[in-house]
Amino acid sequence: MQEKTAGPVEWLVPLAFIACAGWVVWHLPAFTLTFNPPADQSAFDNLAAIHARNDVTPGMAGLFGGMADPVDWLAMAGIVIFLILGVLTVQRAPMEIRNGSPFDRLAVFIGRVVMMLIALLTSVMLYEVVVRYVFEAPTLWANELSLWIAGFVFLCAGFYAMQQRSHIRIFLLYDVMPRWAQRICDVITTLLIVLFAFALIYGGYGEALTKLHRWETFGTAFDPPIPATLKPMVLLIVGLVAVQAVVNLFADWNAEPVLHSAADDIDEDELERMRAAVAAEGTGELDVTRGHIQGKQMKAKEIKDHG
Repeated sequence: MQEKTAGPVEWLVPLAFIACAGWVVWHLPAFTLTFNPPADQSAFDNLAAIHARNDVTPGMAGLFGGMADPVDWLAMAGIVIFLILGVLTVQRAPMEIRNGSPFDRLAVFIGRVVMMLIALLTSVMLYEVVVRYVFEAPTLWANELSLWIAGFVFLCAGFYAMQQRSHIRIFLLYDVMPRWAQRICDVITTLLIVLFAFALIYGGYGEALTKLHRWETFGTAFDPPIPATLKPMVLLIVGLVAVQAVVNLFADWNAEPVLHSAADDIDEDELERMRAAVAAEGTGELDVTRGHIQGKQMKAKEIKDHG
């Protein structure tokens, strides 16, 4: 990946992906009724009623003999198109891992999607604050929508964190080991991650599929399908995290050992700006405390006012 930013593409493609994914998720009952309708008639009628209540384009006929209309299929195609476009165009920021495999690029693009979701989450919360406390007209959907988006942010950020090796790790013993011992630890860690992912997916697949199939909702006035969507999403992300752990293992196998210290948390760009502010040779005998600087600024202002 290149180190330059991609400009508007860096945020337009993730936003387009979110728009298409959001549309498909909201209309997912239409695809369920088309391809895998519930066998029980009451469950079928209930799912059809949910879709009829939430359908954004109720007057549009379905395609392929089902309930998913052309806009639904266009949004489904948009997910694939913008996902591929995002993976191909995403560019690495200076502080990000340099690995450029397709799966790594997927994780970085999901990271960009998370960034846009955080911006949308903030916008929803800000809108609710304004309409609630300024116009005294609170919404029925902002709180649940915030929870829904936050759930996706939390899950997808875990996938990105695994690719960036930014998850919590304890290096006290790892750093003093020889490289061959570190590789053994890496293999054991990866196996444990894969084993955990397998156990979680194997044990939770049935429940997640049931919640998705019957489109279990939150039970509020807005009634979003938080259980129906987040349960399967947990299994999907855990599976991606496990695959990313394997990708990391192979990518780091021949890498030089890295010694970790408190200096890893220092922002080098910020440090350079501080050095430029106080000169390259350091502060010396200069007083660079906030109070001294503010005092000098006030004296300069007084001289200017009385000059």
